[in-house]
Amino acid sequence: MSAITAQDVKALRDRTGAGMMACKSALEEAGGDLDQAIELLRARGEAQAAKRAGNEAAEGTVQSYIHSNGKVGVLVELDCETDFVARNDNFVAFAKDLALHIAGSPATLAVSDDDVPSEDLERERRIATEKAADRPENVRERVVEGQIESYLNDVVLLRQKHVNADKYDGKTIEELRAKLASDTGENVVIRRFARFAVGG
Repeated sequence: MSAITAQDVKALRDRTGAGMMACKSALEEAGGDLDQAIELLRARGEAQAAKRAGNEAAEGTVQSYIHSNGKVGVLVELDCETDFVARNDNFVAFAKDLALHIAGSPATLAVSDDDVPSEDLERERRIATEKAADRPENVRERVVEGQIESYLNDVVLLRQKHVNADKYDGKTIEELRAKLASDTGENVVIRRFARFAVGG
């Protein structure tokens, strides 16, 4: 089975609107077969989430977290479709927990893969290619792709496991976002964040 690439995941995501991690998992289970992965997502109820993903998320909340030492602070915007959900306790609590997570994850650079600056991705690809130069030619590309995946896992918010692993059972931010979308019946979008650190 060939390795699942970021392009494969993006293609499935474009077709279904399902979350990134859900797409990656479905592709892995389907052995890279796009049509089979779509069926898996539909069977898991991701199709409903996909339908909601097209709905405009024009309501929401901005929450903050300031670390107890006063040296790190985060603002995060979490959006949804209705004011009713925006005031929901679970929705607001998730936004607050997101801000706490970002405060504890200084490497976080972007919300999704698509938001990672292309120059950063190109730089990491160059570094990975140089590192892989002494590897056999037939595995070089896989090694480089593995390095890029590892880099994205570090810097992309949706890919990260929540820092409060006990509370969230090692789930990723994308899994938690998808569950909140499912629970509220609305499109839930992590719109943006800003992390401030003294001297940073």
